[in-house]
Amino acid sequence: MLFSQKLQLIRKNKGFTQEALAEKLAVSRQAVAKWEYGRAYPDISNLIQISSLFNVTIDYLVKDQECTVNCLDDNETDIDQLIKFRLEANVNTYAAYMNETDSTRLDSRDFTYTNGPYTYHDTYVGGEQFAGEEAIWYEGKSKYAMNYMGRVLDQNFSGDFLKEALRQANKKMPFRGPEHYQSGQYIYKCNVVGDFTRFQGYEEIFYNNIKVYECFFHGGLMK
Repeated sequence: MLFSQKLQLIRKNKGFTQEALAEKLAVSRQAVAKWEYGRAYPDISNLIQISSLFNVTIDYLVKDQECTVNCLDDNETDIDQLIKFRLEANVNTYAAYMNETDSTRLDSRDFTYTNGPYTYHDTYVGGEQFAGEEAIWYEGKSKYAMNYMGRVLDQNFSGDFLKEALRQANKKMPFRGPEHYQSGQYIYKCNVVGDFTRFQGYEEIFYNNIKVYECFFHGGLMK
């Protein structure tokens, strides 16, 4: 993901307009717009301010990576195993129409999956506008959580396509769905800043090039 894309993502996740961000950085709105369109690049003092304001490292901002995630080596770590379980739970709960359980809150929909010492739980409220949280426990202790909030923007939205896209999550993109997925006229896109320890992201679905769905999410490891 390029710097311009990362800046748009973290700005929107923070709820800032271009004008609000420009005011925080003491620059013009036009300067912020140029950064987000890839027509210019902030100087080091601005990068430091952006890093501090959005709680991301300068490394994440300036490295043009396919996706800002940790590189995993051949020897599995505890985080690798946590990611593997999250992906396993993903294709055994909501995204796969499986393991729905009793509501834990008023009017919520809940999904639970357990394998050995790991337990995954996803709970959300709402429908066309929704919010929820998924979490993972290891031997009864919380290890990971992610909050999400989204909405349907058009009648051509397909819940079946969203679930299909979410089932394509992989080790490189274990947060929601893959960076890009297409089926017929539907296109799913997901952008993330950070890694599995701490991240924020944005997913969207297009139908015939019209945005029909969006969802913001953020999460990371628990200590």
